[in-house]
Amino acid sequence: MIHVDARARDYFLRLLERQGPDILGIHLSAIAPGTPQADVALRYCEAADLRGDEWQVDVCEGLRLYVDSDSAPWLDQAEISLKPVAGGEQLSIRAPGLKAKAPPADASLVERVRWLIDSEINPRLAGHGGRVALDEVTSEGEVVLRFGGGCQGCGMVDVTLREGIEKRLREAFPEITLVRDATDHARGERPYYR
Repeated sequence: MIHVDARARDYFLRLLERQGPDILGIHLSAIAPGTPQADVALRYCEAADLRGDEWQVDVCEGLRLYVDSDSAPWLDQAEISLKPVAGGEQLSIRAPGLKAKAPPADASLVERVRWLIDSEINPRLAGHGGRVALDEVTSEGEVVLRFGGGCQGCGMVDVTLREGIEKRLREAFPEITLVRDATDHARGERPYYR
């Protein structure tokens, strides 16, 4: 079940009023569910968009939501609200099961390091067009990383590695003995936006 508060309901009804008769309602789908980057996509829904296996949620007269069957488990118990913000309003969708949960403390070091990279480090690097991937964690506790995007070939990558990533990883996981960059910074499609 998806809950839509009164303000969001009225907002959707106003939007749908302005559309032609081909628009059946609002279509929701989960993007990258089960990951720290998970999000929800909203769009108008026409009959041609329907595959026949969607969840159909009748919110009120004139407002129907269509949820992809693959997305339905991730969006179950979602709450859609419209909140006032400076200069207007903002639509908010909270889906408690949408994002991945951190691995338990007894999970492997690889799983826990990968989680920290995906949930904390890569979102920060993405602001500069970069990313980092875990290559391996050796039996000696050495973490081997590969940089990509705007980080590949960047002259500040060593500072990012030592002062940011390594510091954070060693703080979170004392068993890490070394963090090493295995990236070939001179090669690639666009090392540091050539």
